[in-house]
Amino acid sequence: METSLDVRSTRAERRAARRRAHHLVTADEHSLAELEVFLATLPLCASGRIFIEVPETADIGVIDAPGRMTVTWLARASRSGAPGTGRSCAPGEALARATCAWADEMLCDDDAEAETHVTLLGGYLGTADIVDHLTTRLGIESGLIHAPERFGLLPSER
Repeated sequence: METSLDVRSTRAERRAARRRAHHLVTADEHSLAELEVFLATLPLCASGRIFIEVPETADIGVIDAPGRMTVTWLARASRSGAPGTGRSCAPGEALARATCAWADEMLCDDDAEAETHVTLLGGYLGTADIVDHLTTRLGIESGLIHAPERFGLLPSER
């Protein structure tokens, strides 16, 4: 016979397990197919955040992501560039800004059990800014970050 203590313990274990496998994923209009392939490899219970940068709001579509993942579309045409410049948003700029702001807020604790796996599929400029921010400002181990090898942003995987 299961007691209420057993039920609470089981619930706590499930919550802890969900916190352990968290994902931060980025993509742009050139990596949507790669994003969909990556998302298909995740378990249905995966949790996390997906940021996708596209040129126009008309480019926003539907992505088949696990139910516990939040998808945020960033249309460059409806965003400004660097503050105070009056310029348009450059490729990778909205993606880097949103991802770094989210990381500053959500990846601020040192809980070793709440490991976040980072997969960066966007273009070079935004990805370089994100990798730099995550590793230098937030101290995230480069081994937890996956970016296209052709960019040369991370040590080679062994």
